Amino acid sequence: MRLFIAPSRLLASITLATVTAAAASPYHSIQARWVNGTRSHNETCAKNGTTIALTKPKVFIIDMFPPEGEAWYGIPEFNLLEVNITVPGLSPLYPDVHCTANGEVCQIVTGESEINAANSINALTFSGIFDFTTTYFFIAGIAGINPKVATLGSVGFARYAVQVALQYEFDAREIPANFTTGYVPQGSTDPTEYPQSIYGTEVFEVNDALRQIAIGFAQTATLNDSTTAQAYRANYATTTAYLAGSQGPTVLGCDVATSDVYFSGTLLGEAFENITKLFTNGSGVYCTTAQEDNATLEALLRGAIANLTDFSRIIVMRTASDFDRPYAGEADTFNLFYADQGGFEPAIMNIYLAGIKVVEGILDGWDNVFEKGVPATNYIGDIFGSLGGIPDFGPGSMFNDNPVTKRSIKGRNSARGYS
Repeated sequence: MRLFIAPSRLLASITLATVTAAAASPYHSIQARWVNGTRSHNETCAKNGTTIALTKPKVFIIDMFPPEGEAWYGIPEFNLLEVNITVPGLSPLYPDVHCTANGEVCQIVTGESEINAANSINALTFSGIFDFTTTYFFIAGIAGINPKVATLGSVGFARYAVQVALQYEFDAREIPANFTTGYVPQGSTDPTEYPQSIYGTEVFEVNDALRQIAIGFAQTATLNDSTTAQAYRANYATTTAYLAGSQGPTVLGCDVATSDVYFSGTLLGEAFENITKLFTNGSGVYCTTAQEDNATLEALLRGAIANLTDFSRIIVMRTASDFDRPYAGEADTFNLFYADQGGFEPAIMNIYLAGIKVVEGILDGWDNVFEKGVPATNYIGDIFGSLGGIPDFGPGSMFNDNPVTKRSIKGRNSARGYS
């Protein structure tokens, strides 16, 4: 079933779209209406005489590219391809949202990188097609992995997402002798100094109580592995710090680094490990590496500011497809370009194997637990404190007595030594 839905907020009262099928088509129509600027909550799709509610998903899966998305297709638990909704503003490569027939579970493929993720999730959130006020957003993708923390095939659930590359950068061949990296936080003059100029997307923190529940669900899964991955990870056993990388895959709580640059190597891994600790005031654990999560979270946060999404209902899960650095004696370039690490297929499979436990756990516990929400016991939101509360990372909330300094000419001049 495919539904084509046009933009909705140009008029106070407008029918979004009505798609009437040809006689041989399996679907009939969908209608949604805005009255005096407010969406009615009775958008339905009629298929073979059955009315299907589409407006209020319980779980919305966010994938970034086709292999992640396809991990959910052809599974016995539900059929995500039963209803396909074309949403204006999504990636031209992946223009459809996919939903189960009852509308309880939906999925988007955003496209890779921060720009694609931000645009797709922003378009989705503000489309007016769905009611996301009680929806659990489930980021479920693959990632690189820090061998100090976990290994190929592992499943990490993040509390913090850290935009590690949002910094000044020098070519490492041109850095001062006392610098450990070419990355320097914005507005600062030393790699170890907290950024003095803040953009607002450097760090996000999600609901840790919900994260712990999701970890518990996922830990009931039997994870996939491969003989190639087992052989490759064994090489990391020669380095004491990489013991976790040499073991089998596990489900764990650890944090995600976001960077458009697909980086690799020991020096960059250690630099971003330090940045993760610095940006989170020592709380974050640099573990998985990805290209989208801070962008996705910023779009969802803006939806929460507009009362369209609930930021306490976000789960960030990444499965490990490759190591972010080589083992001792291996060239950095070989690790990235040529090594058959054997982690890609298990990582894709574990999106489903671990992820389905989370989705089913939410659906099974909807009436008793999840419909009303899981109260957050930690701060949730961005570095600005945009949703209220005072961040437990960074210099404090911009809306309270200890303001964050946003990016400014003054901040840039200060970094250059001017007042």
